[in-house]
Amino acid sequence: MNIILHPATINDARSVAEILIDVRLQCMPYAPLAHRAEATHAWVRECLIASGGVTVAKNGAGVVGLIACSHSENCRWITQMAVSPAYIGHGIGTQLLLHALGTLPPPIRLYTFQANFGARRFYERHGFCAVAYTDGSGNEERCPDILFERL
Repeated sequence: MNIILHPATINDARSVAEILIDVRLQCMPYAPLAHRAEATHAWVRECLIASGGVTVAKNGAGVVGLIACSHSENCRWITQMAVSPAYIGHGIGTQLLLHALGTLPPPIRLYTFQANFGARRFYERHGFCAVAYTDGSGNEERCPDILFERL
């Protein structure tokens, strides 16, 4: 599969929002949507894409995955990562993560839901270690999550 990675533009916003919504609905039934679809589209368009830290993966069909990164004083963060459900298992997530790992200096941190066993295995396979478990009170979905870090 020929995948091209490039910085997201406003033209990618609709596809990015749809992937985030589809992944939540199809792959994470334990995590309720915290916002309606319209609000997710607005947030992606006005905040996420505008942050400049989003990379999308495209094939001939369009955007099939994304990774969003940010920086804080002491570390870098992967704040969003998703692959269209139809393309999970085709190596797109690995390409996106390796791209981020190649551009972000360590340490790199991210959160994933405790119930997301596939994501947990994926991040552990790529050198991330669980450093904290939460009860979910700090996230909008109120789902227990895990803080992962890669040094």
